[in-house]
Amino acid sequence: MSTLDAKTRGRTSPGRLRALDAYLCRFEPGLLTRTDGPWAHGVFVDVGFGEHPWTTLESAEAFRSLHPELSVVGVELDAARAQAAHVHAGPRTHFRQGGFELPLTADEPARLVRAMNVLRQGPVERVPEVHHTLGRFLLPSGLLVEGSADPEGAVLTAHLLRRPADSADLPPTREALLFHTTFRHGFAPWQFRDWLPRDLRRRVRPGEPMHAFFESWNQVWQHARDTGYTLPADAFRESVTRLATRVSGVVVDSWLLDSGYLVWRPDGGVPP
Repeated sequence: MSTLDAKTRGRTSPGRLRALDAYLCRFEPGLLTRTDGPWAHGVFVDVGFGEHPWTTLESAEAFRSLHPELSVVGVELDAARAQAAHVHAGPRTHFRQGGFELPLTADEPARLVRAMNVLRQGPVERVPEVHHTLGRFLLPSGLLVEGSADPEGAVLTAHLLRRPADSADLPPTREALLFHTTFRHGFAPWQFRDWLPRDLRRRVRPGEPMHAFFESWNQVWQHARDTGYTLPADAFRESVTRLATRVSGVVVDSWLLDSGYLVWRPDGGVPP
């Protein structure tokens, strides 16, 4: 256990991260299916799967619809949880005890590392170092996904961090911020605030870029509702469409909007 690691409650629910799986399958298929050179052995790593490995197994099923031979490694800091998950292991599905210093072998480079709901506690100052540590295990242009979701998976946000293609020494680039809602609890932009990645939650205050982002989103959402878009899904779609005219980097894509996703990909990366 490194000084970066901290135990979590480890409670999760089936389906909590299915929306994230769906996004990655649609927008990162090359990352999941690439098999040239070292990518032939590239694995998906799920960090901190908790008491039960439901999310790891669900992701394995989703990603193998694109890459049937994909190897999956579930990592859990708690040794008892890791041992209990072995009942679900198979030739291409592995469960190991470990933390942010991932327990991968030399011939298991990571194409995708997911670390959801594992940084919600602890000092915010450690987040960049965790990102850098996890990023070292990625193949060039590999992806680190780190963020939070509510227990049901109704509200989710995540950093999308890309390892630079030309340097293993640099930290992963803060490429985009992903938001998703199922509308189970209705919709308002401020619902995402408490589920932002750990390093952004304290940045939602006047004068900060995240506060300006949410203020703009809330304004266009209110205007959408005032002009007849009263259903949550309709208000969401219209608000994101209008937000894209105010905030650079907001991705307008029909599948994303219809499915409750917002992707913010600002020039220069997501501001700290």
